[in-house]
Amino acid sequence: MTAEDINPYNDKRTKTDQVREMFDNIAPAYDRLNRTMSFGLDRSWRRKAVNTVTLEKPRHIVDIATGTGDFAISLARHIPDAKITGVDLSENMVEIGRRKVADAGLADRITMMVDDVLDSQLPAGCADVVTVAFGVRNFEHLLDAYVRIHDILRPGGMLCVIELSTPTSRLVKPFYNLYTRQIIPLMGRKISKDNRAYSYLPESIAAVQQGDEMLGVMRSAGFTHTLFRRLTFGVCTIYIAKRPE
Repeated sequence: MTAEDINPYNDKRTKTDQVREMFDNIAPAYDRLNRTMSFGLDRSWRRKAVNTVTLEKPRHIVDIATGTGDFAISLARHIPDAKITGVDLSENMVEIGRRKVADAGLADRITMMVDDVLDSQLPAGCADVVTVAFGVRNFEHLLDAYVRIHDILRPGGMLCVIELSTPTSRLVKPFYNLYTRQIIPLMGRKISKDNRAYSYLPESIAAVQQGDEMLGVMRSAGFTHTLFRRLTFGVCTIYIAKRPE
């Protein structure tokens, strides 16, 4: 079983439709929950990814599963020459993102739009870099999504993925399991009022391809120069891949 088989509400709808509803439901509480549940570490994970992207000196970045725009805003602030297109399934998440972009004074450089990577309206070869922060485990078809991302990138362009992962340390794992399986669902239900969303979170993390297995999916989609870097005892992983020239 992979993350593709894990659905937020376990009904007969497609995973894409269920994920869209889940994020529409939790959008007002999403940013607060992220900060609380990661103890603020999500900011440092994004910073490390931004540092990697900055080395590419991109002019156009597409941030897929942009959510409320945190990563897109961080990219814009650190790469002043770049234009960023942030796309997400959820209209409610995108609307919050638009307000945050406007408040940050970045509306001239960041475009937020509702879009599905599996049926994306973005043109081929339009991006120097594609980023996905904490979103690939929500894709209905991971390989198909990577194939579409490969198409969106220009030849020589880079894919940067940040995703939550399962720690490998025997010392860390018991505490991690307790926190993700018991505490996070309880906090999520209380704050977001969505009974399933934060039970889906640890289930999808446990099921998503990780490490070399994730790189294998990227290579199957046509990417090369793949590598990964584990962060914070392995609870988060950064993946890098290139579209061949």
